[in-house]
Amino acid sequence: MMKKYILAGAMLAAGLASQAQNVNKLIDQKDVERIIATLSDDNMQGRAIFTPGIDKAAKFIEGEFTKIGLQPLAGESGFRQNIPMKRTIPGKTTVNINMSSVPSANAYAIANTSFSWSNDADVQVIKETADKNYQQDMRAIMMSGKKTLVLLDPAFETQFKAGRERAMNGNSRPGAQPIVFVLGKIDDNIRSFEVSCNIKSEDVPLFNVAGMIPGKSKPDEFVVFSGHYDHLGVKPGMKPDSIYNGADDDASGTTAVIELAKYYKKLNNNERTLIFVAFTGEESGGYGARHFTTTVNADKVVAMFNIEMIGKPSKWGQNSAFITGYERSDFGQILQKNLEGTDFKFYPDPYTKENLFYRSDNATLARLGVPAHTISTDQIDIDPDYHKVTDELKTLDVANITAAIRAIALSSRTIVSGKDTPTRVAKLER
Repeated sequence: MMKKYILAGAMLAAGLASQAQNVNKLIDQKDVERIIATLSDDNMQGRAIFTPGIDKAAKFIEGEFTKIGLQPLAGESGFRQNIPMKRTIPGKTTVNINMSSVPSANAYAIANTSFSWSNDADVQVIKETADKNYQQDMRAIMMSGKKTLVLLDPAFETQFKAGRERAMNGNSRPGAQPIVFVLGKIDDNIRSFEVSCNIKSEDVPLFNVAGMIPGKSKPDEFVVFSGHYDHLGVKPGMKPDSIYNGADDDASGTTAVIELAKYYKKLNNNERTLIFVAFTGEESGGYGARHFTTTVNADKVVAMFNIEMIGKPSKWGQNSAFITGYERSDFGQILQKNLEGTDFKFYPDPYTKENLFYRSDNATLARLGVPAHTISTDQIDIDPDYHKVTDELKTLDVANITAAIRAIALSSRTIVSGKDTPTRVAKLER
């Protein structure tokens, strides 16, 4: 009996070694570098939404999907998944609190239409003091569906300026109520407030790039591989240059999506339907992922491999990555089981205070119960290039990117084949 177990183990090891060799052959490091170099090149102009740069990036991704031989998603005529979008640009936001005028530089609004408040009872006033969790509170405010006046402590000046800049460049939150942000010392007693803002709106193009490989025996069960191809664009006056190339964030993840599409198309043995999607607007509010979620039946999505920032070794070194929301399903356990006998290891997210599980494009499907997780290697707590103009290809380890893509390919095989089905994530109630 022991000999049989040893023989079976040897056969499994041999099978894994053969598959690993195939992965290494089909996912080539030079090709990985070619793709990420193209996406993060200066001529892509930082891939900001509503710019020629992101259109150029989309055309490149479409070209790769065409060469691979993917099919458009059901109901689509091509690889672009167009998103109905109005870009709203706020004019001057006028704010008076306790009969005192707030400097225009210390206030901005996010809204779809012009509005005016005068002590309106349906406006919630939120005081964001220095001791509060800004990221967590802002997500709650955005999801509340209420008109909101947010009074920010000066400790959040950096976040305020970043938000104001995004608002001035245009936002779109269809159906959402206005939110007004005011920076300054917070008075404990808000006796009165008056707020007004004029909003301009225009129709603008916005689109994901998505393709698929239909499943053989389980075509109505979907496995999604995703990353976002947008970034922060060009901001004059920055140093050493003005282009936010977004090499790691998230040209590295988009590169993974393209390479995985190529890999699985060559294998041509997927039992479940595989969807490969490059999302837009992640940096501006997750518009692409939110739209995609409305086009698929979440109950039929078996798993989502969202890939973001795999360009540098993780805190555990080479051949490692972490999975956000690891404890929310057995997705990570399945992946790690499929990597037994290799040097690569997936770990639970070590940055839980950052709430990364609900900060990336996996979140919209995860809220609906899909085991949708983000795979990353970034040491976000100490990364000197995160959301900086220095996030360029020269700061990345292409071998690390390649190793992560190969690990995802190898670890996803039993989900793709239909052998394993990850447990569902608990739905998030609003």
